[in-house]
Amino acid sequence: MAGASLLGTSTISIGHNAHVAWSHTVATGVTLNLHQLTLDPGDPTVYLVDGRRERMTKRTVTVPVAGGQPVTRTQWWTRYGPVVTSLGASLPLPWTATTAFALNDPNATNLRASDTALGFSRARGTADMLAALRRTQGIPWVNTIAADSRGHTLFTQSQVLPRITDELAERCSTPLGRATYPASGVAVLDGSRGACALGRDRDAVQPGIFGPSRMPTLTDAPYAENSNDSAWLTNADRPLTGYERVFGTVGTPRSLRTRGALEDVAAMADRGRLTVRDLQRQQFANRAPAGGLAAADAARACAALPGGTATGSDGRAVDVRAACPVLAAWDRTMETGSRGALLFDRFWRKLTAAVPAERLWKVPFSAADPVRTPHTLNTAEPGVATALADAVAELRAAGIPLDAPLGEHQYVVRGGERIPVGGGTEALGVWNKIEPRWDTERGGYREVVHGSSYLQAVGFDGGPCPVARTLLTYGQSSDPTSPRSADQTRLFSEEKWVTSRFCEKDIRSSPDLEVVRVRERR
Repeated sequence: MAGASLLGTSTISIGHNAHVAWSHTVATGVTLNLHQLTLDPGDPTVYLVDGRRERMTKRTVTVPVAGGQPVTRTQWWTRYGPVVTSLGASLPLPWTATTAFALNDPNATNLRASDTALGFSRARGTADMLAALRRTQGIPWVNTIAADSRGHTLFTQSQVLPRITDELAERCSTPLGRATYPASGVAVLDGSRGACALGRDRDAVQPGIFGPSRMPTLTDAPYAENSNDSAWLTNADRPLTGYERVFGTVGTPRSLRTRGALEDVAAMADRGRLTVRDLQRQQFANRAPAGGLAAADAARACAALPGGTATGSDGRAVDVRAACPVLAAWDRTMETGSRGALLFDRFWRKLTAAVPAERLWKVPFSAADPVRTPHTLNTAEPGVATALADAVAELRAAGIPLDAPLGEHQYVVRGGERIPVGGGTEALGVWNKIEPRWDTERGGYREVVHGSSYLQAVGFDGGPCPVARTLLTYGQSSDPTSPRSADQTRLFSEEKWVTSRFCEKDIRSSPDLEVVRVRERR
């Protein structure tokens, strides 16, 4: 292949044309910020900027409700945006007699995403993709990764983000902002000072956002990979740095999914001469990096427990001896036929929920070796035995053998048919990300909430048409009575793909072609 795109599976949308293939993954940029208002002591709807009073604007919104009474709400707007009283349960923002908080969301006025998409559809290479992003500046919350038929690659975190520089945050953060900005990238600026306005980059199409020159961008690297982490390790050999905190972190621990993906993709890039078939195999490798790092140590710690028992979180002693050889023999994958995968999955979820990362590993994270650290399970941590006891007790209570094949208890039901689902959770580091819902009462994963959705493996062989294989994991129809509601879900379960027919001659030659002519009824 002259070029091939190797892209993460947690994608929001993916496309390709005859010259370039692209993907979007969820970016880590924080798309909003807060301004803390100092209120007039005599009127909580008046705020001060540089000592001058500014009155909020009252807006009343009424929404009709089918079968019920209309609902009316009042909003109060400031020069910064509407007043809000929380950013979810974790960040209450009370409106008091002296203080209120206004939300700035630059994407509230961003209607340029369709212009960006049109530019992508016309692109003939990654340079055209980047030019479309720089011209339109319409992407709200995702990264863009692309590869073209000439072998060029692109990663860019070209997002519409509030223009929060680290210098501005240092100079203008309120006490709340000094806590939230380093931790999460949410800036809380002093709204009483005009000098704390966001300003404007010369190459930005709207005030208060970053211009294209400030976006983390990597071009023509041997590979570009993103698994919903920050831009920093898009390519481990060419790390991206120098961007503002609001875009994401640098020099911090990566998710196990990012670490596993970087290992796999870098190895593929080193081999070179990739084909679409290589990309297909990678999608369904279902390797669990957490298992490679911890399963053997967990099995040894299990075997060393006095009397073969461990105490669960409820204080009860659990005989875990049967779990030790299951963990040791597990193949470290999340294939539907993998025995021990379900046991390790339940153990790992419980362990990581109870034990902080800094106590989980003997070798801590190092920014100098971010793909391979942290490592070596800290089996002296009491939570290891507790999590094992809880996982064993849980499976036994549900009547599930400890070595049951994963697919017998991780599946979806479509039209009364049980369809096994391979893949695994983000916490296990599986490329083929699957986030299923555990049924506590009956045991087992009986529905997938989200994860791998639309998949594609695309390459170019010098011909006029791309070589593409695709899959829509949830099926082509949301109508449960449609024969298309689970067609590709079954293919996903069987690790099979659909041949994507891009050129007209290929479409017309398909044995499954159906032509529906739509006419306007007058």
